[in-house]
Amino acid sequence: MPARRDPRTSSDSCKHQRVPTVHLICGAIGAGKTTYAIALASRTGAIRFSMDEWIKTLFFADRPDPHGFDWFLERAARCEAQMWNLAEPLVERGVDVIFDIGFARLEDRDRCRGRGMQTKGSVKLHYLDVDVEARRARVRRRNLERAGTYAFQVSDAMFDFMERWFEPPTDDELYGAMIVG
Repeated sequence: MPARRDPRTSSDSCKHQRVPTVHLICGAIGAGKTTYAIALASRTGAIRFSMDEWIKTLFFADRPDPHGFDWFLERAARCEAQMWNLAEPLVERGVDVIFDIGFARLEDRDRCRGRGMQTKGSVKLHYLDVDVEARRARVRRRNLERAGTYAFQVSDAMFDFMERWFEPPTDDELYGAMIVG
C-alpha cells in the first residue's frame, strides 16, 4: 500500500485562489458613498479610489472661477482613466479595488462594469439607496462641519442639479448587487 500524501504539502494538491473583486459604489449625492467605501476598504483590505478626493487634490487649486459642470466632467474622465491604470494591475495581483466615483449615470456604470469584467476579478455593484431629504441633510451638515468625508462645498443648487442628473440603477443592474438603505 502506497504511503498517503499530506495534501497540505503535496505539489499536486488542488490550490484555490481567491478571485479579487472590483467594487463599484453607486448612489446619489449625499448617500454616504465615501463613508461606505472607507468602511468596505477597512473590512476587505481593498484599495479605494475616490473621485472627490482626486478632483480636490489634483484640480481644485487651479480651477477657474466660475467653473462649470463640463470642467468637472473632463477632469473626472482623466481621473477615472488613471484610476483604472492603477487598479487593473492590482486586480491582476489579486487585490480588491473600490471605485467610489459616483456612478450617477447608467453609461458610467456600464463602462466600468465592462472594464472590470475584462480583468480577472469579479465585479460587484453596491447601491446606497437613501431618501432625498436624508441626503440633503447630510450634505448640509457636511458643508457646515467640513470634516470627515468633506471634499468641497455643495450648494443647494448643485445638490438639485445632481439629483436630476442621477439615474438610479435598473432592476437588471441590481441583480446580485449589495443594496444598502
